[in-house]
Amino acid sequence: MLSGFSIPGAPVIWPLLAPAAAQSPDAINVEGNRRVEAETIRSYFRPGPGGHLDQAAIDDALKELVGTGLFQDVKINQAGGRIVVSVIENPVIDRVAFEGNKKIKDEQLSAEMQSKPRGTLSRPMVQSDALRIAEIYRRSGRYDVHVTPEIIERSNNRVDLVFTVDEGAKTGIKTIEFMGNNSFSAARLKDVIKTHETNFLSFLGNADIYDPDRVEADRDLIRRFYLKHGYADVQVVAALAEYDPERKGFQVTFKIDEGQQYRVATVGFRSNIAGFDPTTLRSLSRVSEGSLYNVEAVEKSAEDMQIEASRRGYAFAVVRPDGDRNFEAHTVGIVFRVEEGPRTYIERIDIRGNGRTRDYVIRREFDLSEGDAYNRALVDRAERRLKNLDYFKTVKITTEPGSTSDRVVLIVNLEEKSTGDFSVSGGYSTTDGALAEVSISERNLLGRGLFAKATVSYGQYSRGLSLSFVEPYLLDYRVALGLDAYYKEQLPTDYTTYGVKTIGFSPRLGLALREDLTLQLRYSLYQQEISLDSAYANCNNNPSNPSLAFNPTPAYIQSVLGGVDPTNSVSSGLYGYGCYGDGESTLPVRKELAAGATWTSQIGYTLSYNTVDNNKNPTDGLLIDFKQDFAGVGGDVTYLKSAVDAKYYTPLVSDLVGLIHLQGGLLTKVGDNDLRMLDHFQMGPNLVRGFATNGIGPRDITYASLGAVGDALGGTKYWGASMELQMPFWFLPSEVGLKGAIYADAGSLWGYQGPTSWAATGEVNTAACKCGLQYDDGNVVRTSVGVGLIWASPFGPLRFDYAVPLTKGKYDIVQEFRFGGGASF
Repeated sequence: MLSGFSIPGAPVIWPLLAPAAAQSPDAINVEGNRRVEAETIRSYFRPGPGGHLDQAAIDDALKELVGTGLFQDVKINQAGGRIVVSVIENPVIDRVAFEGNKKIKDEQLSAEMQSKPRGTLSRPMVQSDALRIAEIYRRSGRYDVHVTPEIIERSNNRVDLVFTVDEGAKTGIKTIEFMGNNSFSAARLKDVIKTHETNFLSFLGNADIYDPDRVEADRDLIRRFYLKHGYADVQVVAALAEYDPERKGFQVTFKIDEGQQYRVATVGFRSNIAGFDPTTLRSLSRVSEGSLYNVEAVEKSAEDMQIEASRRGYAFAVVRPDGDRNFEAHTVGIVFRVEEGPRTYIERIDIRGNGRTRDYVIRREFDLSEGDAYNRALVDRAERRLKNLDYFKTVKITTEPGSTSDRVVLIVNLEEKSTGDFSVSGGYSTTDGALAEVSISERNLLGRGLFAKATVSYGQYSRGLSLSFVEPYLLDYRVALGLDAYYKEQLPTDYTTYGVKTIGFSPRLGLALREDLTLQLRYSLYQQEISLDSAYANCNNNPSNPSLAFNPTPAYIQSVLGGVDPTNSVSSGLYGYGCYGDGESTLPVRKELAAGATWTSQIGYTLSYNTVDNNKNPTDGLLIDFKQDFAGVGGDVTYLKSAVDAKYYTPLVSDLVGLIHLQGGLLTKVGDNDLRMLDHFQMGPNLVRGFATNGIGPRDITYASLGAVGDALGGTKYWGASMELQMPFWFLPSEVGLKGAIYADAGSLWGYQGPTSWAATGEVNTAACKCGLQYDDGNVVRTSVGVGLIWASPFGPLRFDYAVPLTKGKYDIVQEFRFGGGASF
């Protein structure tokens, strides 16, 4: 007699309980099957010795049939000496639908589902899918989510599977707290981690969403930060996250045991490789006696030393740094040990996940290839380079055993991401006025690692078009070839009487001499042409002709002419400027206008040294740019222009950052060609804040006796020095990106060497015309002090400055407030 029972959590199943007579698989009848073939079901019954089924074989078949997920119900009975298997098949899913999901698209949810259209319905799988949807929402910061699966019966044993989602409100991180941080403030540590508190700008990103993986990664970031600043014993004991149902958000707490701060006592070198002198690697050490112990600097030094040893022919050399701590003196003695590593070779490099990027684009970031000696330092460098390409979401290089014990296989696992950008931006600044810009760019063009960008801008005072192209590996060498073509039109403003049109192109080569030292070589060919605004381009030396009268704007009269109206009866003759040609403007401007379009052909280079910790928000390090350009390789002008710009950032007490900015330039005449006004340096707030654009330096004062001050002429020499203190606003969340600044600037621009006279032709209004240029060119030190507001906004960097000049030239133009920035949307 057969009886049955149910298995919890599974379809109702009726197995054999009592011992059954041995049966042959041929004596199995299958009932209730529609889609699944009877032979398929019988195949799960495997006979034992002698070709007969015993109780154990029937039990195994039952378990396997249940495990297939094909059946809603399985019954096994014995009748007339035969085994009868009765099944009720699971229905087929016609479609999987989602309702109520507004924050996450159907496509994203479908990709995570195990239940698929045209697949069989499995209730445990449906429950698993519901939990998976809830987990996806929790990862996006919605912990109040509720997911309800619903099965809708259709004809022919088919169903629709519908997941109804109640998304709930966003549950972000309300507070981030630190315990045990005595040396660094909470605000400083919040800048280190990737997780942020919820604020009014959180809708622009997801950094305020609780993600346990990200919080765990933040623990390592905090630890690395302390190790970088000398705390060799630091431990981030725990990272606790607690959900507060009243505030509907998380509180994240990092518990830190800082330990003591250490300095480097000694730096030594040892080698167990015959013939290798380790002291020759001393120049590659980034740590020195007396400096703060910095784990990153130690690791980087060891990596550089290992690579250098490999270059010298010691392919298997391994450099390991050892630290001997003196707990009483709080010092560390560092010894770099050079040892012979295992003789392992690279059998092959397998690249996975690059559906778009070509293999050679990835392989060229390696300084080793198949058959070379395995060098972990070079592999780490390749991984870092691949990450810096910004083509991939994730990059991970692992090793697997090769075909023999001395061979390894490098596995490069990649996850690609979008590398194209389209942006529409708008902004306003006191220098350029309102400006709109549209740009499209691609960092990995055609999957070949090429960069291309096209930009169109249209503004109140400037308009332009530019095209850029970069091949980062010219002829498979680590040399970047760039090409820029551009058109720019700078219009007259309240501070200049003329506009300048520039069209040209510039090929360039970039070479990385070291990771902190780069060299750029360039050639530039461009044409410049000056034009006058219609308001004063129709003026001539005959004031009695109203149609040709000079009608300057009120702003121009006030800012440039000092309030003197040249159209009145007293000054109309004065501003005839007949000896300059038609119109009113500075003599050098008129000379440029008469010369027409001028070609400049120049070669140049820029040598850059960069050790700053963060290019976007630097707090420590040095950035120096030295550049020279020589014009005279053809073209209409000749000169040598040199400039240096140095910025030094250093962290001070608490979260204060000090900045020292030094700059200088020299323009030298070459050959017999005179220097043009357009070749000169033009300075304003870019040298000393508190002054207008082109507001300092030599200026036309030919008619200064009547209160009329002309255009800025520029200078051949300048220097500038600035000291700035940047500080966060401690009462605001650090992720808002607001900082304040106080600063003092000093600098000077002098040495005009452009045209100063013009041989007059034609009729001249001799009663008032002065054909020689008179200009002010005193080497006056301009100084100012001011305050600034710096905002690393989601719409682009913004800066507001208010500076008050303390000393200035007699004819300098002051502009105390300055604003600049832009937005993308």
